Amino acid sequence: MPRRRRIARERGVPVYWELAGVPAVAVRRGARVESVHHVAACAADVDGEIVLRVGTVETPVFLRSSAKPFIAAASVRAGVFEEFGFGERELAVMCASHNGEPGHVELVAAMLERIGATVDDLGCGAHPPSYEPAAAVLAARGERPSQLHNNCSGKHAGILALAKKLGAPFAGYLDASHPAQRAVIAMCERVSDDVFDGDKLAVDGCGIPAYATTLHKAAVSFARLATLRGVDDADATALARVAAAMANEPWYVAGTGRFDTDLMRATHGRIVCKAGAEGFHCDALLDAGLGVALKVIDGSRRAAPPATLAVLDALHGLEPGARTALRQHAVVPVKNVAGRAVGEVAALEGWIPAAVPGG
Repeated sequence: MPRRRRIARERGVPVYWELAGVPAVAVRRGARVESVHHVAACAADVDGEIVLRVGTVETPVFLRSSAKPFIAAASVRAGVFEEFGFGERELAVMCASHNGEPGHVELVAAMLERIGATVDDLGCGAHPPSYEPAAAVLAARGERPSQLHNNCSGKHAGILALAKKLGAPFAGYLDASHPAQRAVIAMCERVSDDVFDGDKLAVDGCGIPAYATTLHKAAVSFARLATLRGVDDADATALARVAAAMANEPWYVAGTGRFDTDLMRATHGRIVCKAGAEGFHCDALLDAGLGVALKVIDGSRRAAPPATLAVLDALHGLEPGARTALRQHAVVPVKNVAGRAVGEVAALEGWIPAAVPGG
C-alpha cells in the first residue's frame, strides 16, 4: 500500500484522491473558462486489455444506473420474458433512466399489470417527470407524480417480475438478501469478475443495491455486452437480448432529447450506452468489441456527454454523420435566465491523446 494512503487510513482521513482524473471539459462564459470538470475513463477489450486510460481506472466507483443493462439481464436469464410475454420495449425500459413521458409511464404500468403488481409495490419513490414538458402537463392537470414517473420505474418493474418468476414475495425486494436481488448481484459479479460486499455494496437513489467496481472492470463488462464473450452461454443469451432491445428501442432507454437515446440512434445501435448518476457513463462498441467506462470526478452530469463523445472519437467509434447528429451534446450552450446563449460546455482539446498508452 502506498505510504500516503496507509498514513491517511491510519489517521482516519478520507482517501478521496484515490479517484482522480484529468481536466477534460470546460465551461465557458463568453470567451473565458469559468469551470473545468476532471474525468477518468477506461476503454478495454473483453480480455481486459486497456486501449485507453485516463486518470485512475483501478479505484472502485459506483456504476449507479450504468449497471441497468446487467440488472435487466438477470431477469432475462431467469425467463421473465417468456413468463409474462414481454418484448423489446419492456426490456429497453427495464434498462432505462427514462424521462417519465407518457409512453414510458404507460408501458411500465402495463408491465405491472401483467405480473400482478400495483404501483404501490414499486419501492422506487415518486418524483416529477424528468422531461419538463411532461412535468408541466402533469402539473397543469393538478396531478401528483407517482412511482411510475420515477426514472427507474422500469428497472423496478423488471425486478418485481424476477421476484414473481422466482416465487419470491414482492415485499422486501429492495434488500440485498432478497432472492431477486441475489440473482441480480450474482449476474453483475459475473460480468464484472468482481465480488460486491463491504463498502462496495451500498444503496442507490431508487433504493436497490448499488455496486462499486473499477472503471477497468466496468469497461470489460461493457465489452462483454458488445461481444458476448467471456461469459457462459445463458448470460451471453441474456446480454444479447439486452443489447438488441436497447439498440432497437433507444427512446425507451431515456427519451426525448436525451444523450443516450440520441447516441444509439445516431450510431444505428452500433454503440449501446447507459448513463449513470454522479457523472457516470458506459458504452459497448459492438463493431470494435470494446467497452468504455467514464466517470466525471465531481459527479457533474453536464460534463459526461461531451467527455464521452471525445473518448468515442479518440477510439474512432463515430462516423462523420453521427458526429454531426450529436453536435448538440458535444457543445452544449450555457443559457441565462432569459434563454440567451452566453457560453458553452465542451471538451478541452488534447486531453485524451496525452493519456493514451503509447500516445
